[in-house]
Amino acid sequence: MVELKSGGVSDEFLVDDEDNEDTQANKYLFFRIGRESYGIGIRFVIEIIELQPISEVPDMPAYVKGVINLRGKVIPIVDLRLRFDMEAREYDNRTCIIVTEVDGVLVGCLVDTVEEVMEIPEKSIEPPPNFRTQSGRDRYISGMGKVGESIKILLDVEKIVKDENLAGAGGPAGE
Repeated sequence: MVELKSGGVSDEFLVDDEDNEDTQANKYLFFRIGRESYGIGIRFVIEIIELQPISEVPDMPAYVKGVINLRGKVIPIVDLRLRFDMEAREYDNRTCIIVTEVDGVLVGCLVDTVEEVMEIPEKSIEPPPNFRTQSGRDRYISGMGKVGESIKILLDVEKIVKDENLAGAGGPAGE
């Protein structure tokens, strides 16, 4: 249900969370790491921000770059290149942070660049291939989306950000 509320100068639209989840069900935010494009469910994305100074946290794995202060919330930052055992690279003006929320925990994901939001119908998504890579990188894949003649790799953001190493770095959302 969409409710129209008078907000003074302009009208404000409030969307019921249940309806909002329905409209986000098959939408994915695509981003690039190296030459490959990856997607995560838009329902997990809180916002996309430009790269900011990151405070290092001692005794964290290499892929946890540290934390940022985003409007009073401490958010751990994960470099997805390093999380996927890819070669590190210099950050540039296209590097950005995708702030995600999973089970009340905010985690920022560093990516090379953000591409687009795309809808992929459930019938066009197949389970991930049944293979094991040396690095175990495939454990983060939730499915393969067929879009025209191309294949889009869909990631399981919950598996990427749910990590005992991140638990102490940021805490639940709102803390």
